[in-house]
Amino acid sequence: MNAQQDAPVYSWRGLPAAQQPTWPDEQALGAVLSDLATAPPLVFAGECDQLRSRLASVARGDAFLLQGGDCAETFDAVSADQVKDKVKTLLQMAAVLTYATSVPVVKIGRIAGQYSKPRSQPTERRDGVELPVYRGDAVNGLEFTAKSRTPDPERLKRMYHASAATLNIVRAFTTGGYADLRQVHDWNQDFVASSPVGERYERLAREIDRALAFLQACGAQPREFRSTEFFSSHEALILDYEAALTRRDSRTGQWYDVSGHMIWIGERTRQLDGAHIEFASKVRNPIAVKLGPTVTADEALALIDRLDPEREPGRLSFITRMGADRVRDVLPVLVEKVTASGAQIAWICDPMHGNTFTAPSGHKTRRFDDVLDEVRGFFEAHRELGTHPGGIHVELAGEDVTECVGGGAEIRLDDLAHRYESACDPRLNRYQSLDLAFQVAELYQDRIVTRDLPRPATEVLAAD
Repeated sequence: MNAQQDAPVYSWRGLPAAQQPTWPDEQALGAVLSDLATAPPLVFAGECDQLRSRLASVARGDAFLLQGGDCAETFDAVSADQVKDKVKTLLQMAAVLTYATSVPVVKIGRIAGQYSKPRSQPTERRDGVELPVYRGDAVNGLEFTAKSRTPDPERLKRMYHASAATLNIVRAFTTGGYADLRQVHDWNQDFVASSPVGERYERLAREIDRALAFLQACGAQPREFRSTEFFSSHEALILDYEAALTRRDSRTGQWYDVSGHMIWIGERTRQLDGAHIEFASKVRNPIAVKLGPTVTADEALALIDRLDPEREPGRLSFITRMGADRVRDVLPVLVEKVTASGAQIAWICDPMHGNTFTAPSGHKTRRFDDVLDEVRGFFEAHRELGTHPGGIHVELAGEDVTECVGGGAEIRLDDLAHRYESACDPRLNRYQSLDLAFQVAELYQDRIVTRDLPRPATEVLAAD
């Protein structure tokens, strides 16, 4: 197919590969993959190295990670406004978290590559008709017709071009003045003023305002106020696509998956003897693995041996998705045994995927209170063990969708149909996302007080 076929990153071929599409035309697939193998990289090896360095700080407890974006991106959502709204929401959340944690916040979008999804069943039945299940725009269409649901490899090229366009928009926004910290803070003040629970967050907003005023009075105008680092990530699900976009770095000779800065392996594809773990073990990108409530400490340790044999901080993150009803039982044992092994892992909480249920209307949804409760359980486990709660991983939209119930501007079950736009799983809307950020900020500050660490200087000034 191409000159890279004998490269180490193709060692996964021949191993069991879960959740792969059944392409009807192998010749057409081969032609698409050959084109992708010669396409320009979407990200660069040096950027991946930079993110690995930032994640090393998270693993050491010197930074906090915020990762978020769509459950599944769609081709028709690649517009400047829609990308801007997602980035804006993440920047607003990050501004709150940066002040509250007094550590750098590493910002990673579920963006520019999150076009495929694992599914529980290979087919879907409606009114007696059975068709392949929708696997994301990278594979087939959402419309329930035989033509739409037939996997089409040309969609892999569309995913590449959509990802390139999205990254161009993201880079323009994050370096062109849109990410100026003072502007982001003004957006948050607007949120506090209009939120039904805004009074709860006014104190923190005032503290940030005073800190910014203090820095301005001192003449401090650092470059970091005007732009920000922003990285991309997605689930490395379709291995043909990921392998076709893997390149050998001319500086080091190492292999990098240049489809995104970070890739993760999902709960359904993390088999130790499977193709996904084998592929991830061969690339130099930062890697994350999703861990659900059935994971054992021995499995986690085996994943570390496979993916991070050198025990390099920043190489491997565990994204836990336990569910609010299981996190307090499962997570402490897992963290304790992994920590005792000497591995420095960045622990990230995904409070979304373990808390999904189907409403009477047929919509998949999540309760905001369950999302928040899982985050609380995550922080409680790390507080008890004296370990670092490294960050959160959330599915969110930049618009006022009605997909998750609850939150300060409460959405009820009867409201779900008003603006349910997700192609797959339900997302927090902008208000719910910012609500969560303020509450995570409070949890992190409680963690600092509990551990009897000195309060940041800006907090002391605000309290005086």
